[in-house]
Amino acid sequence: MNTEKEKLSILSEMISFAKVDNTIKQAEYDFLFNVAQQLGVRKTVFDSLFKTKAEYVVPKSQADRLVQFNRLILLMNIDDTQELIEIRRLHDIGLSMGLPPSAIEQVLSIMHKYPNKVVPPEVIISIFKAHYN
Repeated sequence: MNTEKEKLSILSEMISFAKVDNTIKQAEYDFLFNVAQQLGVRKTVFDSLFKTKAEYVVPKSQADRLVQFNRLILLMNIDDTQELIEIRRLHDIGLSMGLPPSAIEQVLSIMHKYPNKVVPPEVIISIFKAHYN
């Protein structure tokens, strides 16, 4: 289970990522708030993260890092447009979490083959497993 600090870090990173194109669309806000609810973060705390970033904490386990990477992919594709700046930022975030660059690139290149660019979690897991073996 994630600590409060980890939950706020996850959300803060996602909010920062959503702001990379200088705007937060309603669909992005709704998605982010849904993640906040899943993590058990109150709306007032969640909304405060739009003004004040939480301390960054790298997710401890490989599974948590993959879940966060997948959330960011979903967030990027919510508006059905992928700006180059978003793709670069997602790549950088993956690297900062210690994910293999080749696996990150593979996921980003195959997402276009799936409806709404939603890569099934089992596909993401198998890509990363292949790069760790």
